[in-house]
This record gives sequence, structure tokens and C-alpha cells, in this order.
Amino acid sequence: MADTTINVDSDALGTAPKGWTATKTGRGDSKWTVEQEETAPSQRKILKQSGRATYPLLLRDDSNIKDGFVQTKFKAVAGSEDRAAGLVWRAKDASNYYVVRANALEDNVVLYKTVDGVRSSLERNGCSRAFV
Repeated sequence: MADTTINVDSDALGTAPKGWTATKTGRGDSKWTVEQEETAPSQRKILKQSGRATYPLLLRDDSNIKDGFVQTKFKAVAGSEDRAAGLVWRAKDASNYYVVRANALEDNVVLYKTVDGVRSSLERNGCSRAFV
């Protein structure tokens, strides 16, 4: 398996990232931009979600990973209802996908399945929290 690193280091500040589709599940609007961040591990450019949507999503265009490994870093900086980030896979569209989400306010990591826009946790051994 070939290692591939995807970053936004060559994208212009304040713009939407190239090669990604910004969308959302539910109501509101997601807004994703490339921003400068002095604490970022990668040339100080990051992706920032500053919109207000039920579940903002940023989906990589033309991605097809089979038996792969995905890794990300995130910094939760705002949000009174949710302060979270996660990874999405098997996305058919903005209403059908799996996501593992880490929430700083709830101090947990949960695996969800979203079908027709309805998100439900995939419980593990009868536990409502998939991971803690």
C-alpha cells in the first residue's frame, strides 16, 4: 500500500480547499476555509469550519480507499453545543455515511452510522458510548 499525504499547504488562505466538497447533514451552512495556524504541524495551514450546520462535512473528492489507514489531527476551539471533529468513510452522499467523532465537550469518541440524514450511534456491547 502506497503512503499518500493530503494537505492544504499549497491552497490559498481564506479559500475553500481544492479537491474537497463542503456540505452538511441537516440544517444550516457549513463553511470550510484554509487558514493560517501557528501551532499547526504542517506548514501552519489548517482547515477551519466556521459555519453553523447540524453536522458540517468536508468530503474528499474522488477518494477510494480499500483496506487503508486514515489519520488526522484536530483542535477543538469553539462550540457550545458541540466541539467535535471526526473522520467520515463509506460516504455515498451528505445523508449516508459512517463517522467516528471525538467531542471535547462530552469527553468521548463515538462511532455513528448516518442513513437518510438520521445519525445513530453504533453501540458496542450494549454501551451507549462506543469509545471513551
